[in-house]
Amino acid sequence: MELWQLLIRESVRDTLARYNNAGDRLQLADMVGCFAVDGVMHITGREPLPGRKAILTAMSGALGAPGAPTNAERRFAHHHVASTHFMSVTTERVETASYFAVHTPIGLDHWGRYRDTLVPDAEEDGDRWLFERRRITTDGFAPGSLFAR
Repeated sequence: MELWQLLIRESVRDTLARYNNAGDRLQLADMVGCFAVDGVMHITGREPLPGRKAILTAMSGALGAPGAPTNAERRFAHHHVASTHFMSVTTERVETASYFAVHTPIGLDHWGRYRDTLVPDAEEDGDRWLFERRRITTDGFAPGSLFAR
C-alpha cells in the first residue's frame, strides 16, 4: 500500500467519525456537512434524499416526527462503527462498507450497515472526503427502541 492510499483512508475514517459524532450530538448541520453538496442519503425503505438541503430537512423533521425520540427522551445516542472495509480506493472515489450499532438509554437500540461512496471535497484540495452516496440499512431494532417506527 502506498502513502497516498493511507492518507485517503485516514481522511475517510475521519468523515465516518465526524458524521456519527455530529449526529450523536444533534449537530445536524455538521452531520450534513459530511456530504458533498449534491450527495445522496439513501435509507433503505425510503425515498433517496438528494442534496444537503433535503438531507437536513429530513433529519430535522425526523427528530420531531410522531413516534420519534425527543431530545429529552434520547438523552444520548452513541453510534459505534466497526469493520470498515475499503472495497475500492482511488484518488477520485472511495467505496466502503461498515457495520454500526447504536446505544441509547435502553442499551443496544438498533444496528445495521453503511455502504458509502466518498469523493474528495472540491473546496479542500483533496484533504477532506465527503459522502457522494450513503446507503443506510437497519438490520434490527431492540424491543423498546427509541428509533423504531
